[in-house]
Amino acid sequence: MSTPVTVIGGGLAGSEAAWQLAKRGIPVTLHEMKPEKMTPAHHSPLLGELVCSNSLRSDQLENAVGLLKEELRRLDSLILRCADAHRVAAGGALAVDRQGFAQAVTDAVRGHPLITVAEGEVTVLPETGEVIVATGPLTSDALAEAIGEKLPGDGYLHFYDAAAPLVTYESLDMDHAFFASRYDKGTADYINCALSQEEYLHFWRELCAAKEAPVHGFEDRSVFEGCMPVEVMARRGEQTLCYGPLKPRGLRDPRTGKEPYAVVQLRRDNAEGSIYNLVGFQTHLTFPEQKRVFSLIPALAQAEFVRYGVMHRNTYLPSPGVLDRYYRLKTEPRLCFAGQITGVEGYVESTASGCLAALELARRLQGRPPVDFPQETAMGALALYVSNESVGNFQPMNINFGIMPPLGYRVKGKRNKNAALSQRALDRLSQLDWT
Repeated sequence: MSTPVTVIGGGLAGSEAAWQLAKRGIPVTLHEMKPEKMTPAHHSPLLGELVCSNSLRSDQLENAVGLLKEELRRLDSLILRCADAHRVAAGGALAVDRQGFAQAVTDAVRGHPLITVAEGEVTVLPETGEVIVATGPLTSDALAEAIGEKLPGDGYLHFYDAAAPLVTYESLDMDHAFFASRYDKGTADYINCALSQEEYLHFWRELCAAKEAPVHGFEDRSVFEGCMPVEVMARRGEQTLCYGPLKPRGLRDPRTGKEPYAVVQLRRDNAEGSIYNLVGFQTHLTFPEQKRVFSLIPALAQAEFVRYGVMHRNTYLPSPGVLDRYYRLKTEPRLCFAGQITGVEGYVESTASGCLAALELARRLQGRPPVDFPQETAMGALALYVSNESVGNFQPMNINFGIMPPLGYRVKGKRNKNAALSQRALDRLSQLDWT
């Protein structure tokens, strides 16, 4: 048997990479520092833990992340298989029971005969052998320093990320809430907490003035836009939230028959429907302030918070010019990176980078040419964005149709155009040999 590939990190990217290598007959040693060492954002010893939202976002092909999911399904992604198996109702999105999902990932990885899980923190990079570093945005200080020594200039960049609170269903006041999905799309999966103008303005003023937990070196400008803390967003203006997470568009309160002034949406966080998360309410307020301010929302007046929101620093590489299109370190190709440490943003994007890095490494070890996912595919577009040396002021990026080539012909309507882009991507994907 060949020398095992070292995969460092048992999150989504690392678990996916280990699985893709093992299913191709390549032995893997997967290093995971939990449960020996935990970070402030981690709550479970399981692999594949979702540390923020339980949503993998849209599952529609008219959305770029929906396309990326479909590409991963066709590549037999472990993460997508487990997510589909533990789906919870969320309208047009793919949301999962986070405990059931992580347990399924853990069982699959630990149960594979070619994967050995080694618990404990890795503080140095192996000096020989093939390595995939998938330690995520919460990479430990010791390993971060070791990685930084391999990089030119200042090495690491960073931004701040935040997670939303969780509440119990039984503690909600459903006299001030109703089940519905926006524009009645799909099934009525979200709990919608309506606010009048007076209730909203009182909530907004208290939110803007609420006390924040100290986060070392935090500045509002350092926050990734896709995970903007709700209090930071609120400070941008009185109506900002009404066009963001509290927008009422497409929702009608059955008590009045009218659209509310503002709406806070709650999404199911487990299969039983006993726990819900506050959609878009990532925050770094102190825990007492979260309880006080969020309880001003009428439906949450007596809410039981089973987890408060947290703020943490996300670390990522200056990937353009450092990594190639296979997520390999250009100066030392035996070292690959995967997940949010590369500058891809999001659960699905992290999974995709782990999948692609593992596919390329497997082909290399087998003496076969790499799979060059074209830019017309979501997999290829994301990898080419991360490795594009012409990208200035590099920032973490969710998959989007803007980093894919245009169709070259006109299609009427955005949804129709996006659907055509997705169909082109899947057609190109079907022409590739990724086995």
